[in-house]
Amino acid sequence: MSTVESAVRARYAAGAAAPEAKLCCPVDYNSELLKVIPQEVIERDYGCGDPSRYLREGETVLDLGSGTGKICFIAAQVVGPSGKVIGVDMTDEMLAVARKNAPVVAERIGYSNVEFRKGRIQDLALDLEKLDEELKARPITDAASFLRADELAQELRIKHPLVSDDSVDVVVSNCVLNLVEAGAKRQLFDEIFRVLRKGGRAVISDIVSDEEVPEELQNDAELWSGCISGALTEEAFLKAFSDAGFYGIQILRRDAGPWQTVQGIEFRSVTIEAFKGKQGACFERNQAVIYRGPFKEVLDDDNHRMERGVRYAVCDKTYNLYKKAPYRDAFEFIEPIREIPLEQAQPFDCSRTARRDPRETKGRDYSVTTEASSCCDGGDCC
Repeated sequence: MSTVESAVRARYAAGAAAPEAKLCCPVDYNSELLKVIPQEVIERDYGCGDPSRYLREGETVLDLGSGTGKICFIAAQVVGPSGKVIGVDMTDEMLAVARKNAPVVAERIGYSNVEFRKGRIQDLALDLEKLDEELKARPITDAASFLRADELAQELRIKHPLVSDDSVDVVVSNCVLNLVEAGAKRQLFDEIFRVLRKGGRAVISDIVSDEEVPEELQNDAELWSGCISGALTEEAFLKAFSDAGFYGIQILRRDAGPWQTVQGIEFRSVTIEAFKGKQGACFERNQAVIYRGPFKEVLDDDNHRMERGVRYAVCDKTYNLYKKAPYRDAFEFIEPIREIPLEQAQPFDCSRTARRDPRETKGRDYSVTTEASSCCDGGDCC
């Protein structure tokens, strides 16, 4: 275990036993949703935002670094009995508080839809409780048994993953991504992407910095466990989602004032939303989109640059992505008069950005004359 991870584990174990004000920012949660949650959970759970406010009924939610379970218990009420909430944490003391209070919350809301699992958020495939059980039966005593333990961990990841591929609708977390050591951060974002279903999304509240954190601060385990030294810059935080394959990345909330300033560097809370689902083949079905504005032009996540008011050719995949959040209000959508079945569609070159001739969607032989239609707004046109 790294020095950083040991410091984080020790500090949050202590935070499970007694409240520690320095581990959190003030956050306004929905007071109605807090009423069913025992005070022990509320006092000993730490965060910098409220990703639960962006959840919907019926969703399967994974909370990374779930602590004593506050966000999980709030989410349980938002997603309702048809939804499911999974909390993952590596600290035994935090898990003990969460599991003790789960039946209390279930009784108060009238259903049970929350479970807590032990794992590291940068390694969501490895079930640490299963590994603990195996190592008790076959303890590490020498180099050979150490190597066998490593093989066992890999076998558990494959045969009994803590969180399976493509299994959740939403991944949330509240001020824990910054706690992961720098060398494991890429794996962390890849793991978030892995467990999400196609069309799923991440809603992450975390601490970011306005400047690069210098090496001497990064080497301070106390500052790292206090959500300071491990913070990515605002730009690097969004880029990490993009590098992992997400699209539609946007800042839902950014605190105007810093939570803390260290050596002139501002550390503040942001909440980010990012979507999974742009992967896949591109096919030509003669669809077109028009960017409405208000900007003169925009650049999407696949480097398609679009000017306001111009018809652009897009593949079927991109066309359908644009019809969903967070893009749908920014575009007009033009369907071809003669639909091309997907099984008959030809490959589309998505490396280019091209205008769509109206005749491509209407058909080259299109020759129609109609009477004037009634006005869309219900008034007189002339």
